[in-house]
Amino acid sequence: MNRPQSNEFAPYYATYIDTVADNVLTELEQQKQALPEFLAGISPEKADFAYAPGKWTIKEMLGHIIDTERVMTYRAMRIARNDQTPLASFDEDTYVANAHFKDRTLASLAEEFATLRKANLFLFKSLNETELNRMGTASSNPVSVRALLFILAGHVNHHRRILEERYL
Repeated sequence: MNRPQSNEFAPYYATYIDTVADNVLTELEQQKQALPEFLAGISPEKADFAYAPGKWTIKEMLGHIIDTERVMTYRAMRIARNDQTPLASFDEDTYVANAHFKDRTLASLAEEFATLRKANLFLFKSLNETELNRMGTASSNPVSVRALLFILAGHVNHHRRILEERYL
């Protein structure tokens, strides 16, 4: 699959897409195992840590990754199926504030991520070139299905880097 062109996504997402290797499906597959393995090295006490006031805890950040996985995959499915209805944005802070991720274990969230990603990979791998190239509108911006896959992989890369640099 070719990398998305700059007209296939909002400029904001370039920082995510730039972190992704050329074979996005391989990277998405590897993240399914690599992220939970990385998280397994974090103690339960550290999982409730936020590096500054008003920042998410590690569990909340993982919950945000899971929510984003669901939203972006839903967008990809709708656009791949040629649904041209503009798709709304979502407020990640509101989602996190209303999800009670703090009440869960980091291990359960990591397992949920792996399971969700495994299911999503069935969809991603089933898409043909026509579907991957389809364009739609999300958050008032044009986006291709292919770009959404790169955004998902880059989003995980972005947050893992933040975990390594600011939390651990």
